[in-house]
Parts: sequence; C-alpha cells; structure tokens
Amino acid sequence: MYLHLPVLMVVLLFGVSFVVSLLGKKRRNLAFQLTLLVLGIVFIISIYLLQHVGKEGPFSYHVGGWPPPWGVELYVDYLSAYVLMVLTSISFVVLIYGVEDLRHELKSDVLHWYCSLYLLLLGAMCGIALTNDLFNLYVFIEISTIAACGIISIKDDRKCIEASLKYLILSVMGSGCFLLAVAMLYMITGNLNFTYVAQELPHVLPLYPYNIVIALSLIIVSLGVKSALFPLHVWLPDAHSSAPSPSSAVLSGLVIKIYAVALVKLLFQVFPPQIFEVIPVLDIVLFLSVLAILAGSIIAMVQDDIKKMLAYSSIAQIGFVFMGIGLFEGRALAGGLLHIFNHAMMKAMLFLAAGLIIYASGIRKIRDLKGIGMRMPLTMLAFTVGAFSMVGIPGTNGFISKWHLALGALDLERPFFVAVILLSSLLNGIYYFPIVIDAFFGTQIMPQSEHKDVPALMLVPVMVLAVGIIFFGFYPAPVLSFIERAIGL
Repeated sequence: MYLHLPVLMVVLLFGVSFVVSLLGKKRRNLAFQLTLLVLGIVFIISIYLLQHVGKEGPFSYHVGGWPPPWGVELYVDYLSAYVLMVLTSISFVVLIYGVEDLRHELKSDVLHWYCSLYLLLLGAMCGIALTNDLFNLYVFIEISTIAACGIISIKDDRKCIEASLKYLILSVMGSGCFLLAVAMLYMITGNLNFTYVAQELPHVLPLYPYNIVIALSLIIVSLGVKSALFPLHVWLPDAHSSAPSPSSAVLSGLVIKIYAVALVKLLFQVFPPQIFEVIPVLDIVLFLSVLAILAGSIIAMVQDDIKKMLAYSSIAQIGFVFMGIGLFEGRALAGGLLHIFNHAMMKAMLFLAAGLIIYASGIRKIRDLKGIGMRMPLTMLAFTVGAFSMVGIPGTNGFISKWHLALGALDLERPFFVAVILLSSLLNGIYYFPIVIDAFFGTQIMPQSEHKDVPALMLVPVMVLAVGIIFFGFYPAPVLSFIERAIGL
C-alpha cells in the first residue's frame, strides 16, 4: 500500500482542490473544513513516508504501471521525504491560522477559491518534490506558479493585482527558460527521466558541451527567478508584503524553497560532476548567495512596513540555502538544506505574527509598533523568538543552520563565508532588535479603543511555530540526521 501513497498525495490535493472550487460561497465553512481535513491527511502520509524511507530506504512509483523511460516515475528518497514533511506541516499550521484571518482579509465570495488555490499550490509543490521526470517537473512548476499568483491577487486590491502581475510575467519568463533547457537536454539524451538523463550526459558531454552548459545556465536563471535569488528577486517584496498573511507565510516559507530543492535535485542527481569543470556553476551560485544575503539584509534595514521588511529578509535567508548548495560540502550542504525547514518555520511564524498585529491594530508601520508588546504580549513574545532565530541566537533553530554552514565553510578553508554569515547576523540584529525593544519598552501611541482581541484560532498556530523554533534549536538531531542521510554523510 505504501507504494501508492506518493501519487495519492498529489491526486488527493488536486482532486479536492477541484471539489472545493464547486462548493461556492454558501458553503465556505465546509470548504475550510474539507481543506483542513485533506491537509491533515497528507501530513500524516508524509510522516509515514518519512519513517518508511528512514527504515526501508528510497522507493519508486511508476504511474499507470509504465516503467521509465516511457512512463512517469515518482521517486521517494530521503530528500523528497524530508521536503514533503516540511511542505505539509507548515501549510497545515498556516491554514489553521487562515480560517479566521482570511475571513477578515478577503471577501466572503472568494474564500472557497482561496482554499482551492491553496490545495492546488501544495499539490504542485509535492509534485516537484516527488517527480523524477524533467517534463513533469516543468508541469508542476507551472501549476505552482499560477496558483501562487492566484493566492496573491485574490485579495482584490490594486497592490496585490500589480504584485501578482509582476510575479506572473517574471515567472513565465523563467518557465520559458526551463522548458527550453528541458528541450535541449531531451534533444541530446533522448530521455526525460532523471536517472536516464544522468546516465547519458557523461557520454554526450564531449559531443555537445555548449548545449549542456546553456541548458544548465537556463535552469539556474529559471529557478533563480522563481526562488527570488538576488538579483532575480524583484517580484518578491511586493508580492509577499501585499498578499494576505497566510499567503505571505506560504510564499516565503515554502514556495521559494521548493525551487531551490528542484535545483539541488537537478545539480546533484542529473548533471555529471564533470560539468562543474566546464562551467563554474558552484562559484556562480556562491557569488549570488553572498549578494542575496548582504543586499537583502541591507535593504530590509531601511523598510518602514513590517511585512515588506520581512519580505526583504526572505531574500537574505534564501541566500543561506544557496550558500549551502554552492559550497557543495557535507556539513555546509546539510546546513543549507536544514535552513529550508528552519526558515520555513520561523518566517511563516513571523508573517503570521505580523498578520496578528495588523488584524488587532491595523498597524503596518514599524515606527508605530512601540508599546505593542504590552497589548499583545504572546504575539510579540513569539515574534521575539522568531527574530532571535533570524539573527542566529543560540537556542533557536536559525543558529543550528548557520552553525553547520560555517563549519562547512571552515572545512573547505573558506573563512570568507563565515564572515558573511556573521555580518548577516549583525545586520539582522540591527533591524530586528529595535522592533522587539520598542514593542516592550516603547511608549504606546495607539488608543485602547482601536485595539481588537486576537482569536485563539489565530494565536495558537503562531505559538506552536514559536515552540517549534526553540525545540529544534535545542534538539535538531531528528531532522539533521535525516538530511545527512540524504546527502550521504
């Protein structure tokens, strides 16, 4: 039975997405209930797959019984099982928060459409994590792009529509690059399956070196745009800051990470190691990651809107994931992959906490948050935990990621990247710590009458994520050990 679970996840998410879209505005409560039920089921499936792969090892599923290279193959290895757990757990917690928040942010007649798009987006991301086929990877990337644009523009606000249009244009250009790369690889290998393409590429590399180099360049540009790797990030700040808070949490915590996972799979499972001698792929990725870390942190320092500040912070944090990829060393790569989970948890929590502040007070400007901690102590306590984790304070999961990245850089005798990590932590402290200090020790300027109570259904997910940040800061072994098995440590 376990062999069918990977395809069941994707089919269930896509199928219920269609069903939810038919419920209409008169049954929007049923839409939320059905969506949460499905998210709970796929989360349980992902945990089961994680345990099964940990005990029995990776396995494949041939859709329709057709084996590769003719059929479509889903491959559940350590990396994909880990990513499925991240996707399903964070998305489940975020939508629990969204049950109340979305009624506040969206019109009632589009709530069922939001649930439909949310399931569609998660199904596409699970497909990206599972597929072992280039063309199906492209299809899932396209579905995720369209669904992501939908959960931004659904707010029916001028800024949201503008942001989603910008995102759509850039993402379509990236998708075109990716499809062209797939066509070039198919032209010289005659295959689309990852395993078969990987077997053919070393043989055709001497014959078609420029084709392979151009295909790899197109893939890096395509997935760089979609993961908002600096300087291909221009769509992200507006999209993340103007979208509903649950959308911001999913976009920053999950969506931009899944494309980094796709790049990891292609670089290390498809392209031969010889390609790194022909084109300095890893050095290019490292250079862009350093730019992302420093530029994202510096630009975040001058923002006055809390959600836009968090959006630029995401640009810096995705740089740590790409730094682990670029260093291509055991502990550094483990730190980069671990940061996918850690950052998903802490950035989702920070966006949800910001959403609580906006829900209760209407405040978006950072300078107006003085004294808000006395009105919303639990929310700001959670925000403080997330801020500490972003800086990399010991005892939080953000510290663990940066620690392994730094150790990996030192193992390679490249201390420059350790300095970049330390400088980024300093910059993060410059724009996160004043918010925390002003929130608890500043003078409140908002009248009491303008403050609303926060529903418990919105507060609980934020606190759960905050506890998770601390728990995995002290006890990262379960996740880290699984990642180390994924990369062969």
